[in-house]
Amino acid sequence: MDMDGSTILPVVAAGVYREELAQAVLSFKRHGQRQLATVLAKGLGRAIHAAAGDANGLCLVPVPSSNKAFRKRGFSPVHLLLGSIRRRNMLRGMSVHGVLRKSSRRGSGERLSSGQKGLGRGARARRVRDSMRVPPGRHTAAIRGRPCIIVDDVLTTGATLAEAARAVHLAGGIVRGAVVLAATRPPDASVLPVVYPRVRPDEVSTYKKISDERMNNP
Repeated sequence: MDMDGSTILPVVAAGVYREELAQAVLSFKRHGQRQLATVLAKGLGRAIHAAAGDANGLCLVPVPSSNKAFRKRGFSPVHLLLGSIRRRNMLRGMSVHGVLRKSSRRGSGERLSSGQKGLGRGARARRVRDSMRVPPGRHTAAIRGRPCIIVDDVLTTGATLAEAARAVHLAGGIVRGAVVLAATRPPDASVLPVVYPRVRPDEVSTYKKISDERMNNP
C-alpha cells in the first residue's frame, strides 16, 4: 500500500476478512468473546514472524483504539492480542512499544466504528490525517532509530496504517512494514475494476527485482 503517495509500505495479513475469520474478529471485538484471543493471537503471531523474517530487534507498534471504542469495549484488541503473543514467548527478540496516541483533534481517530465504514480510500485518509502522534520524551526515545512494524487488526483501505506509519516516522522510528490480523477489499473495489497484468516467465525476475527493491527501501 502507498504510505504517502511515493513510499511503499509492505503489509502482511494473517488472513482474509471473510467467513469464519470475519465472524471471529467481530465476536472478539464487539461481542466480548475474549476466549477467541488465543486462536487469533496465534494467527497474528505467525503473520508477524512472516513480516519480520530474519530481522532482530524489531519494535512492534500497535495502532491504538479510538477513545470511544476503548470505553465501549473496555480493552484494545491489538494490545490484548500482542500481550497474549508475548506471554507465549512468540516474539523472539522483538519488543512491543505502545507509543502511539490519538491526537486531541476533534473528530479524529474514530475509524470504522464511527463513520468510516463505507468510506473510500481518499475519504478515510482525510478523516484520519494527523489523528495520531508519538508523545515526546520516553515514547520517542523507545523507537528512535529502530526498525518498526505497525500492527493493527483489520486492513480496509490502509488509511489508518498510513497515518500510524507517518506518526512513527516523524518520531524517528524506521518503519519497515505493517502486520494485520485480517485484510479486506476496500469499498472502492466494487466500483473500480481491478486489472491483473499477464506476466511472461521471462518477466518474473524483473518483477521480483522491483519487489525486492521496495521491500529493502520502505
